[in-house]
Amino acid sequence: MVYTTMLRERVGGGNYCQHRQQTILILPLKIFLIIRSHCMFEVDLIVFVLAILVVLGSAVVAGLAAGLFGIGGGIILVPGLTDMMMLLGVPVEEAIRTAVGTSLATVVVTSVRSAHAHYKKGSFSWQVARDWAPFIIIGALCGTALGSQGSRELFRFLFLFLGPIIAFNMAFGRKDWSGVHIPLRRYLQPLSGSLVGFFSVMMGLGVGGLGVPTITLFGVELRRAIGTAAVLGLCTSIPGVCGFMYSGIVHEAQIAGPATGYISWLGFALIVPVTLWLAPLGVKLNHLMSLDLLRRAFAVLTIVNVIRLGLTI
Repeated sequence: MVYTTMLRERVGGGNYCQHRQQTILILPLKIFLIIRSHCMFEVDLIVFVLAILVVLGSAVVAGLAAGLFGIGGGIILVPGLTDMMMLLGVPVEEAIRTAVGTSLATVVVTSVRSAHAHYKKGSFSWQVARDWAPFIIIGALCGTALGSQGSRELFRFLFLFLGPIIAFNMAFGRKDWSGVHIPLRRYLQPLSGSLVGFFSVMMGLGVGGLGVPTITLFGVELRRAIGTAAVLGLCTSIPGVCGFMYSGIVHEAQIAGPATGYISWLGFALIVPVTLWLAPLGVKLNHLMSLDLLRRAFAVLTIVNVIRLGLTI
């Protein structure tokens, strides 16, 4: 309060408001100049603003989806981050790797928050986590080794093949789907867990998109599968982030803006606050709107997004 009074006395009452307005107008330009100083490419201000808006739009959709459907938003964030990197002049293959790596970095934060919430509600099972975590980690390590050096053709295949499957399951998957009596269930679990970890890392996802339907198939109740998948997301995201960082540093990745390896801190800083802020709103909307219709609308949006990504890269 004393500081504010002194400042007003220094610049004058009317001048203080004018000074404040100028600061607000100049701040985005200062941020742009700071970020451009970290870029290896010439970036136009209009293109930079467009790139930021693309990522913020993706973060809004991802945050609402997390609250509405209990899923991570990687399937939405990766195309948005890829667009941002390409708009800022990053080569295609490095853009998609950075998008995947940065998406995994956001999963670390959202998984911790989500896991804490599910733990308080009692929808988390240590037994299920212990049963699945080793296999998911093995798959995640393999996915990190391949994904951090993956070609555009590999990522195109993954998103065009698995993206619609995830969307279809979200739109039409049955909540009572369970495979308690499937043959050789005990022996298929290690393979299934490894595949979930592998493909989740390759696509920059948490475990929810692929893991929840897989875990319920092995007889785990849906509510516990969702709660436990939030923790298992750390089993994919932490190895993934470390691997994408290391690979990007070794290959001297040329990334626009502040980055460590294939992790863009610009993208991370834009996405995390928005998703954390909007997820609770999505939870509230969950109780007010028809979820079946929303699931199908989101599934259509997901399919359009992954097809567009596949055609772009």
